[in-house]
Amino acid sequence: MLQSILLKAIGQLQQRKIMVIGDMVADVYLEGKISRISREAPVLILEHTTEKVVPGGASNAVHNTATLGGCVYAVGVVGDDTAGRELARILQSKAVETAGLIIDTSRPTITKTRIMAGGQATVRQQIVRIDKENKQALDCDIERAVKEYITAHISEMDGVVMSDYGSNTVTPVVITSVIKTCNEMNIPCIVDSRYNIMAYNGVTVVKQNESEAAKAVGYEIIDQGTLLSAGKTILETLDAQAVLISRGPDGMSLFEKTGKVTHIPVTNKSEVYDVTGAGDTVVATMILALAAGASYEHAARLSNFAAGIVVKKPGTATTTPKELREAINEHFE
Repeated sequence: MLQSILLKAIGQLQQRKIMVIGDMVADVYLEGKISRISREAPVLILEHTTEKVVPGGASNAVHNTATLGGCVYAVGVVGDDTAGRELARILQSKAVETAGLIIDTSRPTITKTRIMAGGQATVRQQIVRIDKENKQALDCDIERAVKEYITAHISEMDGVVMSDYGSNTVTPVVITSVIKTCNEMNIPCIVDSRYNIMAYNGVTVVKQNESEAAKAVGYEIIDQGTLLSAGKTILETLDAQAVLISRGPDGMSLFEKTGKVTHIPVTNKSEVYDVTGAGDTVVATMILALAAGASYEHAARLSNFAAGIVVKKPGTATTTPKELREAINEHFE
């Protein structure tokens, strides 16, 4: 029964209009083959082999939503630079509407550059990460442009995501406006905020990992009791309809306003490769399923399968409807 419900839901994700608002990040991977130790300092010398840009932060949520078949409107701020143009090009190649990526010439595109070392006889690994971003508040004109784009298009949406990585794109003005409009128009809205979740009062669904939830409530989640307390506290404080807490190898826990609590185990304990960006996959799958009319529990279960697929892949990754179907069928065999 559950298998058929989830498989049916996958088909209903297609072409749902989803707006993703948040901190757009260019994840840059510089690959190098280990050559020797430098004479100048005790560091590796790498021979540059490849360089690629991958959507990160909110743009990873955009990428995941598009790959799953959604019709995505990306809203955020990028710089007038190579990283911003490449990010827009990649998203456009996935048929994402990028007119909502507002260019701010005074700040760079948020960039996280990972230097990766490896070779034929060595394990590929990250040796350093270099972050570039302006953490100042948005210029008033840029904030106004972001809000105007949202206002002009939000009524057309089947669902909205706010992906807040703490880089000031999702401002208090944006938060208030988006939640108010979504509630008035009965549009499901999900938020994933790394540092500021308690600012999202009235949002439909809250997504947090365990450590983020612990910081939000001010105490450690160490057992079932503290987990239940944290979930209930966030749910009631934000007056949300549901709270989804991802718990790594312990799966997910869904708290609904009705009082129902559902614990969902992971689907692939033995095959975790890289959890980078898996939360964005969860958010993307969840909002698409809710936009298609799925219950909170079924949307959460579908997102759990999606996360189980991407953690098997290196780096920031996405999944597809085909992979989702295969994972569900394999699980229920």
